[in-house]
Amino acid sequence: MSPWKQVAARIDAGDGKKLAPFLATLDEHGRRAVADQLPGYLSERLTKGWEGQRWVQDRTDAFRISGAACLSGAAQVAAWLNRRDLRWVREPEADAARILALIGDRPAAWREDLAARLVQRLRLPSGSASGLMENGVPGWDLAAGLVLETGIEPPDNDAFTAGWLWRLVRRHWMNQGTPDALARDPLLGHLLPRAFRAGGVAQALTWDVGWNDDRGVVAALVALAGRGRVPRQVLVGGCVERFLAGGEAGEIAPFVTLWRGLRPEPGEIPAVEFVRLLPSAASPFVQLALEELGRLDEAGLLGDEPFAEAVAALTFRPEKKYVTAALRWIAGAAPSRADGALPALAAVFDQDTPALRDRAVRLAVKFAPHASGPALEMARTAASRLPADLREKIAAVAGAVEADDSPTVAPATLAVNPLPALPPLLTSPEDLAWELEALRWPDGPPQFERILAALVELTHRDRDAVAQALRPGWHKQWRQPFDPTTYVYGMSGFDRSTHALMSRCALAVVAPADSRKLSALLADDRRGRPDYDSPIQLLVQRRLREVMEMLEAGRSVPVLLATPTSPTGHVDAETLIERMERLEGAEPLQADFHQALLRLPREIDPRAAVRAEGLTSRAGRTLAEWLRRGGLPDPEVTVGMETAQRPYAHWNTSPDHYITVREMYVRIAPPAGVPEPVAELCTGPATALYGAGETVWWPAVMPSHREVVAAHLLETLTLDIDSSGGGGEVLAALVHGDGPVGAVTASALAIGMGNKNPAQRGAAVDALVTLTARGQLPTTDLGQAIARLVDAGLVKLNRIAAALDEATAAGAHTAVWRTLLTALPPLLPRTGDKPRAGLGELLAVAVKAATLSGERAGVPGLAEVAARGGSSRLVQEARRLQQQVSR
Repeated sequence: MSPWKQVAARIDAGDGKKLAPFLATLDEHGRRAVADQLPGYLSERLTKGWEGQRWVQDRTDAFRISGAACLSGAAQVAAWLNRRDLRWVREPEADAARILALIGDRPAAWREDLAARLVQRLRLPSGSASGLMENGVPGWDLAAGLVLETGIEPPDNDAFTAGWLWRLVRRHWMNQGTPDALARDPLLGHLLPRAFRAGGVAQALTWDVGWNDDRGVVAALVALAGRGRVPRQVLVGGCVERFLAGGEAGEIAPFVTLWRGLRPEPGEIPAVEFVRLLPSAASPFVQLALEELGRLDEAGLLGDEPFAEAVAALTFRPEKKYVTAALRWIAGAAPSRADGALPALAAVFDQDTPALRDRAVRLAVKFAPHASGPALEMARTAASRLPADLREKIAAVAGAVEADDSPTVAPATLAVNPLPALPPLLTSPEDLAWELEALRWPDGPPQFERILAALVELTHRDRDAVAQALRPGWHKQWRQPFDPTTYVYGMSGFDRSTHALMSRCALAVVAPADSRKLSALLADDRRGRPDYDSPIQLLVQRRLREVMEMLEAGRSVPVLLATPTSPTGHVDAETLIERMERLEGAEPLQADFHQALLRLPREIDPRAAVRAEGLTSRAGRTLAEWLRRGGLPDPEVTVGMETAQRPYAHWNTSPDHYITVREMYVRIAPPAGVPEPVAELCTGPATALYGAGETVWWPAVMPSHREVVAAHLLETLTLDIDSSGGGGEVLAALVHGDGPVGAVTASALAIGMGNKNPAQRGAAVDALVTLTARGQLPTTDLGQAIARLVDAGLVKLNRIAAALDEATAAGAHTAVWRTLLTALPPLLPRTGDKPRAGLGELLAVAVKAATLSGERAGVPGLAEVAARGGSSRLVQEARRLQQQVSR
């Protein structure tokens, strides 16, 4: 048997351990024979789709050692080992050891060249920290082994440095690492200085600090520096270098931990650099800089100029805690520092937090007698925007202050983010195949719609051409030989998710017999189990399934009826009639027809109804009647709060473990005389198991009935209120549609604004701004919804305040003020009641919105709160609001 056939047989067996000894016996002729055949053999296997890729994955180690042993040039070997298909191995250390043994007889220069190439080609994989902790950087073990064997200085590659750190962190996590072992690490001298500037190392050190604590790499470096085994200046200077480079909080935090462990002497603290970083640095460094500059100041080593620059930088920071820290620092300063303190205090005069502003005024009064003319002028200028009582205090010590009554913030102009335009139609089987392969999660309904439309139309024209274009994707996606039982298991996603159903539509074109077998098994599996999806999502699924069933049966239709003609999901009435006419009297697909009815606009040209009278099919007559009636009448939708008994924990349902909760309920009453599939969407909503990834479809399912869609959305918005997928983007799309918006839409907006994730809250704010710009925001309903949801504990007031503040800044100040006129009275505390957390922040938003809107209206209960004693933010903001609305 030839050398290649023997190697191929061992690769097929999937045993790299037995293959390595055989490769070591090959002479030059045998290696060349293997090198000639190996790349083609791998490529042939990879063309067999998903099954072939998995086959190769199971034999990665065998392919890697075969190429390393037999390919001739170092560049060839490096390229082979770095192929995407061969990069991941289950046992990287064993893989590295086998390859190093097989190439041990290569010339020294060849091995040095390979070492350099392998280091240069290393890349940090995308993925979670836990994945890197478990698997490390792919290829690092072999690259590091060659570097150590050859003795070369490794090229400067961030991934090589990060891989080294991940290896250290993993060893310490497994209790295999100690300070002494780290001191003996042969790569320490090369890579430690690089660790402070390489990308990707912060993630490793963050894991180390969080999981290894005082037995990790950072702690070991501190211990070695204390013993003089690691140059202390390398660590101190490296941290400073990293701080100066900047970055997000997560990239800076582990180096802050290292710095604190080192506890540098005052002479090692670079005061000038630390001060200059204060305005823009990440929060972990700012806190560290405060501590270190404070140490210098206490030791008398911080001059007046750095002090002035530092407190000025802190007072301009957006975080209130740093403004507070600056005020505390100024309070303890000597009078001789008045010229540095007063400009920083003047910056706080514009703060929207009364407590901070009042304290800044008190300190300014203290320092003003010791300040020079320029500093006093800055204080007078800033004081012109203060309330009269505070302005008078500054004037008493700094000179006359002229009041500035102009608004501190000019109202923004409302701007609506439009929906993206519809993508162009697909006109060829090749484009269709490309789009299907490129389809990724999360769902993009417009892309799905154009793919589905093209699949139906192009298959009707030339099924063979479409099948030929889709066949390569079929090989990649479906295991060959096809076994339908592989895809059937309980709650199988292959019968439910839009991605899977679209793939099955393509399967029905390429291999209808296979598709029928799979559909039959999935139907049996589904039978007897209730649907856990919303009625809206069930319509989306039915529409995909009926296309698939049609294609499985070898039938086709010339066009789908419900493909949107507008980004909102609407279908133009004239276009729908044209599509019906193309059917030439044949009945359309049922779910597609019902979806088309629901996508008709609310305003329809009467001439369209006349034209529809000429349609001869049963569906045509239904459409004509639908158009004459003016479409779907608005269902009656109501929302409210109710008291319910719920288990204290989902696993404990005994009567003794129930609690009383306040919950939101929604009811939809379907209009009479509509088709049953349409009526289903106007009933409920029933409790369903779905997430925001599916709700992206819903606005375009009923684009003329926003209140109904909002009713279906309420449950998932509530369930996902603390997640990053809370459905805010769905709200932002929903409001671009048409139809009534009332208490249900307002409740959905309130829940969206109460989401924990800032991006989700921002999307809900976009929805509020869109409705405001269109003159459609139900401010009274929104105010009532906010008050009810806060009272029930379903949303947090500070999140609502942040969202309404964002809406105010976006130009919706008048709408926000009118909303708060309704929301505030039931939220304000009565005499003896404890105020709600976050109410002070909400009142601050009310002050801003009322000021910008210029409207005056009394708020019941506000005067009582403003008359309370004390200087809490709640009381001070109540006084400001009372003063504003009483002007």
